[in-house]
Amino acid sequence: MVCETIFDQEQTAPTFVGSLEVPNVQEIVRDNSSRVPQIYIRDQYEMPKATDMAHLVTDIPVIDLSLLSNGNVEELKRLDQACAEWGFFQVINHGVPSEVLQNMKQNADGFFNLSLEEKNKFSMPPDDIQGYGHAYVVSKEQKLDWSDALMLVTMPPEFRNLQYWPTKPEGFKEIIDKYSKGLATVGEQLLGSISLNLGLERNTLIKEHKGLSQALRINYYPPCSRPDQVLGISPHSDTSSITILLQEDHLHGLQIHHNGEWIPVKPIPNALVINIGDVIEIWSNGKYKSIEHRAVTNESKARMSLAAFLFPNLDKEIEPFDCVVKSQGLLKNYKKVKYGDYLLNSMKRKMEGKTHTEMAKN
Repeated sequence: MVCETIFDQEQTAPTFVGSLEVPNVQEIVRDNSSRVPQIYIRDQYEMPKATDMAHLVTDIPVIDLSLLSNGNVEELKRLDQACAEWGFFQVINHGVPSEVLQNMKQNADGFFNLSLEEKNKFSMPPDDIQGYGHAYVVSKEQKLDWSDALMLVTMPPEFRNLQYWPTKPEGFKEIIDKYSKGLATVGEQLLGSISLNLGLERNTLIKEHKGLSQALRINYYPPCSRPDQVLGISPHSDTSSITILLQEDHLHGLQIHHNGEWIPVKPIPNALVINIGDVIEIWSNGKYKSIEHRAVTNESKARMSLAAFLFPNLDKEIEPFDCVVKSQGLLKNYKKVKYGDYLLNSMKRKMEGKTHTEMAKN
């Protein structure tokens, strides 16, 4: 997604130059379920075999947000360990009602099962990232991901461009609004606890955001007849502060890169998957690192995931906190960068691990 941020005096919401137009993967499968165009097939070195790490799946931390909210010291320690050693964890007792989660998934599924003509009414325009289409396609030569997406800026409300919010299924707009507000509350609670674990005041990271911005990416992964040769989403780390992901209850697809292995994240019904983004990595001077992750496909079933990215204002300057650096006894590993510039730099590139983070490193 090549992007340039544009502001004017009458507009508070940024717009962006969008991704190159590429084929709709869902339609490729509808037309011929055995066909996989060459542009999606990865070189073998890009497709390391996903090791069967089932014995490690249960080791991916599970955090009880209700305990964190009550200031439970042991749960804070577990969160610190999860952020430092994994960069990924699952959250239970997070306060978002299960019916909101299930309604969100059902409505998203309903949208992707509309006709292409109907979905294209909400297509990404050339000058924005919101809408239906594909992201991070910056070259006609790059390998494509086996997925389609719906991308919306959801928070703050004045940043929403409602012309790209689907009107079908009926009530989808309302459930997106309710869902995004619930995730904002979860995000604030997590940022408060992360602040404490970094030796900061509880509200420090929340203040750094000046109102939490949020973008939603709903990913749709059609089945693929050659799942061992394509990727649903390329390996990458997130440019967010934190990311909150809702998975399908019983379908695997998300994998994280941990100790040199690709480990599947087993879904826990009604749990939310949280991962540390690049912004927290910078603020923590690398104590907490954003972790490469990817999505794989399967041969027989379509799968969805709903990723909400929480991030600071585009004009916010980010760098390691002095008190965090001092407590580590280290030099600053990252230089000061303007978040909007950092985001722009990443969007000009295809997803390629953590190469985009070099911009912020000393």
